[in-house]
Amino acid sequence: MNKIQLTARFKIHAGKPEEAKKIAAECLAIVKEKEEDKGALQYDWFLSSDQTECVVRETYVDSNAVLIHMGNLGEPLDKILAIADFDLGIYGNMSEELKNAVVGLNPKVYSFYQGL
Repeated sequence: MNKIQLTARFKIHAGKPEEAKKIAAECLAIVKEKEEDKGALQYDWFLSSDQTECVVRETYVDSNAVLIHMGNLGEPLDKILAIADFDLGIYGNMSEELKNAVVGLNPKVYSFYQGL
């Protein structure tokens, strides 16, 4: 299995949901412009009903597509990390390059075991 899935969770700081929504829109615009034909298969933002938490569900064709994504979203990611606590889950068999690139994000990593 080459596909890589990510679940990014953001606990938005008090008084910052509108700013978080603006950053989310910025991120989506970048992905649509630069990644739809480069391996981004899913990039969906979800917001809790009380607007204190945000979850981003992402799927990429392979590790290289995730590396492209990381390169494109450095600045917006820095912005949202300033207003939210962050937790990252990565699902799939990552390349060594991707493993090295995400180590600073302290992700929970799940290697593919079995499925359809």
